[in-house]
Amino acid sequence: MTTFKSRLQGDLTAAIKQRDELRSATLRMALAAITTEEVAGKAARELSDDEVQKVLAREAKKRREAAEAFEKGGRAESAERERAEGAVLAEYLPQPLTDEELSGLVAEAVAEARSQGAEGPRAMGAVMKIVHPKVAGRAEGGRVAAAVKKALAG
Repeated sequence: MTTFKSRLQGDLTAAIKQRDELRSATLRMALAAITTEEVAGKAARELSDDEVQKVLAREAKKRREAAEAFEKGGRAESAERERAEGAVLAEYLPQPLTDEELSGLVAEAVAEARSQGAEGPRAMGAVMKIVHPKVAGRAEGGRVAAAVKKALAG
């Protein structure tokens, strides 16, 4: 078992013992999503720590989107619950990049892509290939793409 997954299970056990309903329900949901991912496909496999983090990031994004949807639907209590679950998941994710850090990484990637001959808006794919591994899990794809477009336009 990966160390990250075992940490989640240990934290789940602790949350159950402390009778922390929100934390235990959220961690159960996260572990269920991890298990689902492990058995998806043709053969069951064990996820690496990076893959577990990707699953948690996907679940956190679902919580943010659900909170927005509940807010628009006038269900503030449900939205608050989703935000609270997202906060629990955020504890297990890497610290998100600030706008300054992201623009710095994008600027480096643009310079590298230009040195390889990529120019103008068509360089978007080349820049994304360079910058994506550097920001993996620390910034959402849409935010990265917007930063790259802005850097290429400027």
